[in-house]
Amino acid sequence: MAPSPAAFHLDTLTAGAIFFTASLVAALWSPIQDCDEVYNYWEPTHYLNHGYGMQTWEYSPEYAIRSWAYIGLHALAIVPARLFPVGTKVMEFYFLRVILAFVCAAAEARLFSVISRTLNPRVAIMFLVIMVSSPAMFHASTAYLPSSFAMYTTMLGMAAFMNWREHIRTGQGIFWVGLGAILGWPFAVAMVTPYLIEEFIIAWALQDFHSLFWRLTDGTIKVLIILVFQLCIDAFFYRKLVCVPLNIVWYNVFSSGKGPNMYGTEPWHFYLRNLTLNFNIWFLLAFLAFPLVIVQSSIGKQHASKQNLMRGLVFVAPMYIWLAIFSIQPHKEERFMYPAYPSIALNAAFSLHVLLSLFGSTNPKSIVGRIPPQIKLAFVSTSMLTAIGLGVWRAIGIVTAYSAPLQVYAPLHAPGVARPGNIVCLGKEWYRFPSSYHLPDGVRARFVKSEFKGLLPGEFSEANVGFGVYPGTWLIPPGMNDENREDPGKYIDITRCDFMVDSLFPSSETTKLEPHHVLDDLTWQPLLCEAFLDTMETNMLGRLGPLPNWSIVPERFRRRWGKYCLLKRKARK
Repeated sequence: MAPSPAAFHLDTLTAGAIFFTASLVAALWSPIQDCDEVYNYWEPTHYLNHGYGMQTWEYSPEYAIRSWAYIGLHALAIVPARLFPVGTKVMEFYFLRVILAFVCAAAEARLFSVISRTLNPRVAIMFLVIMVSSPAMFHASTAYLPSSFAMYTTMLGMAAFMNWREHIRTGQGIFWVGLGAILGWPFAVAMVTPYLIEEFIIAWALQDFHSLFWRLTDGTIKVLIILVFQLCIDAFFYRKLVCVPLNIVWYNVFSSGKGPNMYGTEPWHFYLRNLTLNFNIWFLLAFLAFPLVIVQSSIGKQHASKQNLMRGLVFVAPMYIWLAIFSIQPHKEERFMYPAYPSIALNAAFSLHVLLSLFGSTNPKSIVGRIPPQIKLAFVSTSMLTAIGLGVWRAIGIVTAYSAPLQVYAPLHAPGVARPGNIVCLGKEWYRFPSSYHLPDGVRARFVKSEFKGLLPGEFSEANVGFGVYPGTWLIPPGMNDENREDPGKYIDITRCDFMVDSLFPSSETTKLEPHHVLDDLTWQPLLCEAFLDTMETNMLGRLGPLPNWSIVPERFRRRWGKYCLLKRKARK
């Protein structure tokens, strides 16, 4: 797995600029894919920045499975945007997204640099191509989620563990992964188990456990400092000592009869299908990485030493471990794969590098060696451009299909449309709300009853007399539970709504609780309607990406559209 010369070399600064450009595009145009991002992260941040916001049961001091240290870091990052004289809350939203894009790009550039020096510059360039063209990274790179934060720190941890130039950086790797596990997602530690196993094997082979002990101690002390920092921050907000990472693990792994399975389960092959959609050809190549490491070590131009073989297997193992762990869990969500995305790209890049080396053979005794170079070039170029094109096409499809919720609230910011105290109601579209950052100051979002039967968020307490700062973080809110039981107190009467967000799809049917408010022109006046993909009526090919409305494209493959609208109540007579 040693570096070898490359036809050209891409410097880290240029690579970082490319990574940042791709992440910036995602920051500006990627739709929010998961309501958990809004209600568990954007809304608490809005509470810290603006004094009000929606509160999920996870932030009740009774359960405390979300860290205010993580939220507080992001709330502080938004502060500069609030200092702009013409700043708006929408600008704050995108300001934080741009910061996340920069952090992600910096982590990607660091890992790129280490791959280039440790493996091969060509592997690094392929890693870059896969990361910037993948629709998976398009939504993971700037998602305000602990799994995205863990992805950033995992990349930095991988870079530290992989980089043996001058000295072994075990402590640094443990620090980065520990940072992601404590402030972000505890399960991220699984990604570095192969590297730690490698450390123990080498220490045993060299009989040098003394050095290993001090490296592990160095990393552990740094992680404990982070943990103490988090405990202090969370104790300040919750007004009691809580260990959020422990609570998260306990709830997800050891809670009997409760836990995440209440929110739906998926078959074991869910992630295989999802990753194929998000990485297309690259995911197949990623799966081939483990055997190809062995192939390279046995029939490559230079036979690898046992240490190089072990290093190669360690580099590609995290993806398999992560996929195995989460495939056997009944409750599955796309965001659970975020920390593994860089490993998938690395595996795919390495596999492609090995296959290209074998395919580039000029040995006339082999079948591959007798293929004309022009045909080889055409095949490889076509395959890579197809994979890149599919990824970009999929990302464009996501933006064109699902961006309406980020757009329809714009009329509220026009002069004279909304005023403080107005209420924007969410019925069946509650899960697509893009956060209170998209509402003018003092305008609140509230829920009206729909067919949904689970527990919706409440509101952080705004008591301001005798309760100190941020009382909503430690006062126990009413109607919360960890069993997803519906609380009628989360709803208001529709007559109190000044505005309504509603959708109308050709495939949708009305019910008593979910009428088509869009069609009720006696009560509501549309302020803005945007096209939104009707997934029930659209063929799978159309759901994956946009197709031109040419006569040669069969009608059944074309996209079917509904509309997503912001409505204003007409003057009451």
